[in-house]
Amino acid sequence: MTDGELAAHLAQVAGQLLLTVRGCGMLDLGALGKAGDATANQFLIHALRQQRPDDGLLSEEEKDNPERLSKERVWIVDPVDGTREYGESREDWAVHVGLAVNGDPVVGAVALPGADGGKGLVLRTDAPAAVPPAPARLRMVVSRTRPAREAVAVADALDAELVPMGSAGAKAMSIVRGQADIYLHSGGQYEWDSCAPAAVARAHGLHASRLDGSPLVYNQPDTYMPDLLICRVDHVARVRAAIAAIDA
Repeated sequence: MTDGELAAHLAQVAGQLLLTVRGCGMLDLGALGKAGDATANQFLIHALRQQRPDDGLLSEEEKDNPERLSKERVWIVDPVDGTREYGESREDWAVHVGLAVNGDPVVGAVALPGADGGKGLVLRTDAPAAVPPAPARLRMVVSRTRPAREAVAVADALDAELVPMGSAGAKAMSIVRGQADIYLHSGGQYEWDSCAPAAVARAHGLHASRLDGSPLVYNQPDTYMPDLLICRVDHVARVRAAIAAIDA
């Protein structure tokens, strides 16, 4: 099984496990999030350690092992991206399985188990599809609960429509799926929030970088990542010009 096939399979199975946990109907919102995180994390960790025993591993739900810093290949996973959305039975949550090689996000899969009316969807680096064309008026995806001031300001500068959405993975994949055109995040994330989404976005011909255009680098001692931009390549200059004008 190739790395891409493994990432997609693990993301899909973890998503199915999460739906099963949620479907039991025995847990309140807080307990459901914890149970889902724990179940999906245990599956992903054990599967990756068995299938890729020589690789490093970083998970949001696992104690960080600094040994990963000596590895060229490191799997970076988020068992439940969007715990609130998962608990509320919304569609906009995800499972991330990414692989960084020498810090570069080269392989990944993002499962959207609740997408398409519950049919589910896995977007993956080894099976890229054509990204639907952009409409005349651009669309910027933002947090459904707390839209970032900078993102709203950039949207205003571009006369872009705001598209509220839940998890980071769902937002990033909305660009791949043609539901939005720009995902700008300036409020800080962690490596597991963007590794798999960035890999999938790039495989689909999209741009993924820091807001200043510098590359996204993973498997760092400090896993905090200040910002992120995912958009179509032909929109990068306009977005960065709007950011520069706001920051001036």
